[in-house]
Amino acid sequence: MLSPGDWQALALTLRLAGVVTLILLVLGTPIAWWLARTASRWKGPIGAVVALPLVLPPSVLGFYLLQGMGPSGPLGQLTQMLGLPPLPFTFWGLVLASVIYSLPFMVQPLQTAFEAVGDRPLEVAATLRASPLDAFFSVAVPLAAPGYLTATVLTFAHTVGEFGVVLMIGGNLPGITRVASVQIYDHVQALDYAPAHRLSAVLLLFSFAVLLLLYVWRPGARTAVRPGR
Repeated sequence: MLSPGDWQALALTLRLAGVVTLILLVLGTPIAWWLARTASRWKGPIGAVVALPLVLPPSVLGFYLLQGMGPSGPLGQLTQMLGLPPLPFTFWGLVLASVIYSLPFMVQPLQTAFEAVGDRPLEVAATLRASPLDAFFSVAVPLAAPGYLTATVLTFAHTVGEFGVVLMIGGNLPGITRVASVQIYDHVQALDYAPAHRLSAVLLLFSFAVLLLLYVWRPGARTAVRPGR
């Protein structure tokens, strides 16, 4: 059985993943749409910035985020001016760091889905006097539904599994910043391998379940063309 501390860490992890996924659905959609549709020379640099967390070591990203959120950093100074508490070692600091770290897992599947929509459906919608905004929500978004499923599942699962960034930004405060991955680390550090095994098994089963949802139950998966047919 999981200990109360393990359940608390799991609950905090799921809360963090849910909040981050919702925020990235709002932020990632316009970014992905712009990257899929634009011919601007800035597409390459902006796409590279979005994808940077995929290759950047979490400790490097966490270090620069910690510097930016600190008292002498631009974000830290902004929060001081607004009378807000510092973001490091808080839940909302974890949210901000996770939004940046998980950004490519939301944007890239959406960008691919929007690119697959093509111009023809939008042109047809325009001939029916649909505004660009109407065409986006009534045509592009429904056609990109498989991309939204992929992006949502990957973003949520990736946030659940974060360790390096959340440890650097949030530290290890029970009930505030101690997520499941950090709780496992604590068990291992204390040589408590049995609870580490149990909590790790929960995350392993969860990861398998979300990938099963993605690869088996996503739209069109059961109607895929098989070789020889």
